[in-house]
Amino acid sequence: MTTLLLRLGAPLQSWGTSSRFVRRNTDRAPSRSGILGMLAAAKGRRRTDPLEELLDLRIGIRVDQAGQLERDFQTARTRDGSGSMPLSYRFYVADAVFAVAIEGEPEVLETVRQALCAPAFPLFLGRRSCPPAGKLLHGMHAGTLRDRLENHPWLASQWVQRRHHGTTVDLDIVVDCPADAPDAELVRDEPLSFDPRERRYGWRSVRRDKVTVPNPAHRAASGVESGPVIDPLDPMAAFEGIA
Repeated sequence: MTTLLLRLGAPLQSWGTSSRFVRRNTDRAPSRSGILGMLAAAKGRRRTDPLEELLDLRIGIRVDQAGQLERDFQTARTRDGSGSMPLSYRFYVADAVFAVAIEGEPEVLETVRQALCAPAFPLFLGRRSCPPAGKLLHGMHAGTLRDRLENHPWLASQWVQRRHHGTTVDLDIVVDCPADAPDAELVRDEPLSFDPRERRYGWRSVRRDKVTVPNPAHRAASGVESGPVIDPLDPMAAFEGIA
């Protein structure tokens, strides 16, 4: 089996699986439906087109940088200003980074990789206001998605790595699994149709776990931890150690 690894990072992301009406929530990790929607957009699929081979892909998420939850309170009026639109709350995950492992047949993943290099439609991390930032593609790798999530280097921002004092870091993962797997959890996150006239989602089985990866920013001298490396060009370095 082959795995394609993506890094999803941006100032804002929003991955809603249970949003209704004027309250638009977000999950704390990317949704399967949101990721498959992004891949479909890259390949030029329209909302009314079938997803076909994309539904056979297995997806695993590693939370490399959890970020924080932000709420946006929105107001709107009609174009002529004569009436008010319903007030709404929209939630986002700010300053988060996720490693996304996509497992499938090599031929299918190669078409996905090529599409992501030159997407037919713009790519968004859940909503149109959330384009990805930084390097998106992190290569094709032999092995399962679990292998990739356990062995790929930590993708968090350098300032997050420097502030983590340990030699390793424990990261949460969410992976697709069979429905009868131990500790399987059902989530309504399997896209059946993105057609705006008839959006349909089925149930997806996931398993939550943790993996441990090295902290690349850690340095040690004579077997004694020396603390995080300070970047001399970091304007916030002067505040290191201040409570």
